[in-house]
Amino acid sequence: MTDEKLTQEQADEKLIDDAFQELLDRYLESRHRKKVEIITKAFNFARQAHKGVRRRSGEPYILHPIAVARIACCEIGLGSTSICAALLHDVVEDTDYTVEDIENLFGPKIAQIVDGLTKISGGIFGDRASAQAENFKKLLLTMNDDIRVILIKIADRLHNMRTLGSMLPSKQYKIAGETLYIYAPLANRLGLNRIKTELEDLSFKYEHPETYQEIESKLKASQNERETVFEEFTAPIREQLDKMGLPYRILARIKSPYSIWNKMQNKHITFEEIYDILAVRIIFTPRNEEEELNDCFNIYVAISKIYKPHPDRLRDWVSHPKANGYQALHVTLMSNKGQWIEVQIRSERMNDVAEQGFAAHWKYKEGGGSEDEGELSKWLKTIKEILDDPQPDALDFLDTIKLNLFASEIFVFTPKGEIKTMPQNSTALDFAFSIHTFLGSHCIGAKVNHKLVPLSHKLQSGDQVEILTSKSQKVQPSWINFATTAKAKAKITSILKREKKEFQMRGEDLLSNFFKEEGLEYNELNVQKLCALHNLKSGDELSYKIGQKSIILGEAERNIFKEKPAPTSWKKYISFAFGNNKSKQTDSVTSQADTASLNIDKKKVLKLTPDELQKHYIIADCCKPIPGDDVLGYIDDNNRIIIHKRQCPIAAQLKTSFGNRLLAVQWEIGKALNFPVNVYIKGIDGIGVLNSVTQIISQQLNVNIHKLNIESNEGIFEGRIQLFVHDVDDVNTICTNLKKLEHINKVTRIENFDDQITE
Repeated sequence: MTDEKLTQEQADEKLIDDAFQELLDRYLESRHRKKVEIITKAFNFARQAHKGVRRRSGEPYILHPIAVARIACCEIGLGSTSICAALLHDVVEDTDYTVEDIENLFGPKIAQIVDGLTKISGGIFGDRASAQAENFKKLLLTMNDDIRVILIKIADRLHNMRTLGSMLPSKQYKIAGETLYIYAPLANRLGLNRIKTELEDLSFKYEHPETYQEIESKLKASQNERETVFEEFTAPIREQLDKMGLPYRILARIKSPYSIWNKMQNKHITFEEIYDILAVRIIFTPRNEEEELNDCFNIYVAISKIYKPHPDRLRDWVSHPKANGYQALHVTLMSNKGQWIEVQIRSERMNDVAEQGFAAHWKYKEGGGSEDEGELSKWLKTIKEILDDPQPDALDFLDTIKLNLFASEIFVFTPKGEIKTMPQNSTALDFAFSIHTFLGSHCIGAKVNHKLVPLSHKLQSGDQVEILTSKSQKVQPSWINFATTAKAKAKITSILKREKKEFQMRGEDLLSNFFKEEGLEYNELNVQKLCALHNLKSGDELSYKIGQKSIILGEAERNIFKEKPAPTSWKKYISFAFGNNKSKQTDSVTSQADTASLNIDKKKVLKLTPDELQKHYIIADCCKPIPGDDVLGYIDDNNRIIIHKRQCPIAAQLKTSFGNRLLAVQWEIGKALNFPVNVYIKGIDGIGVLNSVTQIISQQLNVNIHKLNIESNEGIFEGRIQLFVHDVDDVNTICTNLKKLEHINKVTRIENFDDQITE
């Protein structure tokens, strides 16, 4: 037994030594200064600190920090300081060592990064919403101290996602949901495009394993066809580039499974209807640094002579880089086979930035970090401004930040011709707040390209915007409805909150004087009498209305204090209060008993049988899942289990906020129950089309049509049908059979009967 244990220990030691040696080898291949000594010291310290500890997968724990350090070095391009911090990132949280110990051994910079990572450890979301918001704020604040904290955190999350298979299904949903909600857009915003794509694909793989495999299989099956298209399309391009004499390489870029699925969901189309799965990437070495931009456009001109470019699909990210530093020229060309193919033209430097983000061109000096000024600095400044205003609601706070994380950019100009980067769908109001809070607070309208427009006007790339102001203008509550940027929303909310507080305080003073004049006490009972008179819910609301002068205290208010209370009113009040408490208590006990009777074991996958579904579970109305859909269970505040689709937007928020309440569930309904489902159809109008549709559904497939709406316009018809089916297989059969009809070119399942379908 001892020999066996020794053999296992020896095997572990060899595994650890090999992993660290590989990290060192890859580091020595990089362009960073070769500080092997401090990296080895950090590794030996972390190895000793985590000795004997194993991950859930069974491997020695130290392999995780080594893997994170390798991602930071090889995939993000960071140097020795970051590699040391990555190796030490779990030491303070998981062992008895302190940040002071790290500082004494490795210096203040590494200690500061480890401290930042410790503060945001254990995922960015806690069990309670307030903890969740606080942790997210900490995460964003550490970006201001040293951006390497968040870069290492992203590396940590990437390795956790790569090894997610050893976790429980309910944990997988939580971590995958959190990754899609925050980490993937953060990686994208920091320019880590390859990492963003992998995080999305891994999340998709664990949330929808069957669909993921299906898309992977279809990609594999169509690979040979794509390779042929790629070779034929690029042959004349290579010939032209050879003549130009620039060193270059041409790569095929294949759309990722997640982005294919996302497009299928958003556009309600099938895999076969996606035409931009293949794109072509030309990566060249410029003649010299000054000629880089010219070389980009020269390549564009050369290939545009071979294939006709799409007039509306030229994207110039070279002259105007994206907010995350991305630079490239995107052009869509018509191939000789009648297929639009996107070509991305970028230099080797631009390619480095696209792969590794800002880390590709940051130079960190010992004793302090420095970062390139530019769009990222502006974005971090915006985040800091938002953090300066307290946000009471955690989910609102996260959604506000997410507006800017996900946003694509447009470019607009000030009256003096200065260029500003704004998120897509920004309004004139957003632009005003992006310039200055004072300008935003007092704006009354705008001139866009010298034409007068309202504040809600959506801006387009290339617009020149002049903001019109008035000293008498104040922030209006309605503005929150058309502000779209995180900064504008945060400022409007903050100003309105401050104004409300001022009105409230003024109202409290007036109310206090009123009670004094009437010889009454300023207490809860008297305040509630006035609330009842004006049909208000709280004393704060009453004070606000009085301060705002929409309630003037006078005769009506005096009269209610002159009325004598009915003799039995106190009994009614007490009885009512106790009755409520009792009923709440009973409800709670019943709910807990019901849930207990389900024998919930979160380690197991719950089976959704017909009997259990009707007794204990609730189908979420927001996404209306049916048997066959990928689903999860959520235990709500009343201990009921709500069944959501895994990709439902509400479920996405639940995954990130209340991961500890999630359950893995599995349908075992068979064909026992019927569920409502909505189907959208579109095609060319003609005599007998409706008859053909109803015949297939009712007669051939024997499915009950519950609701039907068909509209025709200029020879095109759109229809919505509500049916009762047993499961997803029934829906797929219906859709497949309807697609066979000659005049129908689109059939898809929709969540709600009135959903708008965008092409």
